[in-house]
Amino acid sequence: MEKTWRWFGPNDKITLEMLRQIGVEGIVTALHHIPNGEVWSLEEVEKMKNFIEKAGLRWSVVESLPVSESIKYAGPDRDQLIENYKESLRNLGKAGVKTICYNFMPVLDWARTDLEYPNPDGTSNLYFNRAEFAYFDIHILKREGAEKDYTDEILARVDELKSTMDAEGEKRLVENIIVKTQGFVNGNISENDLDPVAKFRELLALYDGIDANQLRENMKYFLEAIMPVCDEYDINMCVHPDDPPLQILGLPRIVTCDADIRAFLDAVPNPHNGLTFCAGSLSAGAHNDVPALAKKYADRTHFVHARICNVMPNGDFKESTHLDPRLIDVVRTFEKERPGVPMRVDHAPLMLGDEKMGYNAGYSFHGRMLALGMVSGIMATIDAENAECK
Repeated sequence: MEKTWRWFGPNDKITLEMLRQIGVEGIVTALHHIPNGEVWSLEEVEKMKNFIEKAGLRWSVVESLPVSESIKYAGPDRDQLIENYKESLRNLGKAGVKTICYNFMPVLDWARTDLEYPNPDGTSNLYFNRAEFAYFDIHILKREGAEKDYTDEILARVDELKSTMDAEGEKRLVENIIVKTQGFVNGNISENDLDPVAKFRELLALYDGIDANQLRENMKYFLEAIMPVCDEYDINMCVHPDDPPLQILGLPRIVTCDADIRAFLDAVPNPHNGLTFCAGSLSAGAHNDVPALAKKYADRTHFVHARICNVMPNGDFKESTHLDPRLIDVVRTFEKERPGVPMRVDHAPLMLGDEKMGYNAGYSFHGRMLALGMVSGIMATIDAENAECK
C-alpha cells in the first residue's frame, strides 16, 4: 500500500518536509479554503498539486470533496450542487488527482465524547461514551423523543450523569461532539458560532421525514449523476463508513455494516463507485467482523484508513493500538489484494507534547508517526512473507 498522510494544507503545523522525513509517500488533503458546494477551479487544484509536488510528494487522495447537506436530503438546489461537484471532479481529473474520499453521513461526520481520554501509559485517545452521548442528546440538544432511542441500561447511566454533570461538563460535551470534531471536516459548525446547539438543531431539522431508504435513494441519485465524469477521467469515488456505525440522533445512517456496503455497491455497480475501508469506523460496531469485511470488499476498496477500535461490554469504544491483530489481518489483506492502494494511519494517540500543539482532534504528529512506524513494520513483514511464497 502507498503510505499517505492527512495534511490540512499550507497552514498545517505539520509541514510536508517533516512528512518526507518519516516515510510518507503521498498526501491526503483538500481545498479547505473553498466553501462547501462551490467549484474547485483547475487553477486552485493545480496550485495545491504543485505545492505538494515541490516538496517531493504527490497528492494521492482528496479527503474530502464534501457532499453538501442539500445533496444528501435532496434540497431544491441539489441538481446545481451536483453540477458544481461534477465540475470539481473534472478539474481534479484534468490535474491527475483521481481518488476522492467522501461521506454521506447526515449532519454529523463523526462523533466522540472525549478527545483526550487518558491511557495508562500517559498518552490519550479519542473515546465514545454512549451514556454521555445520550446525555447530550436528551438534556442538551433536547431532541424530541430521544429517550426512545436508548436502552434502559444507557438511560440509567444518563441518570447517574445527571446528578453530577455541571455547566462546564455540558460545555465540554458540546465542544467535543459538534464543534471540535466537525469544524475542520465539513464546516457545518465552527468555533465562531455563538450558539452551536441551536444551529445543530436547525441542521437536524433538514432531515425530518428522511429515512434510511430515502437517503439511499438520494445517494444513488448523486452517484449516478457523477459516474459519467468518473468514467471519463478514471476517478475512483470511495465513501467513508458511518462513524460510529450506529443509528444516532434520529438520523438515518446507511454505511454501517456488510449489508449496507453491499447495497450501495449494488445500487451503482460501476467500479468507480467504491469504499474507503476505514477499519476504525467499522470496528466501532461490535456487529462488524472487520478482517472478514476487508477480504470481502478488497476489490471495491480505493482507500484504506488504518486504525482499529475496542468496543467495551457497555457499548463504549476507544481507539486500540495499531498493532491490534485485527488491523494486522486487514493490512495483510490489502498488501496482498491491493498492494498499491493508498493507506493512511488515523486517530492516533496524543503523546510527547502533541496535546499542546493545537492539532485537529485525532490528527497528532507524534502519535501518527508512531502509528505509521507500526503499520510500516507490519507491511514490511507481510511483503517479506509474500516474497518467500513466490
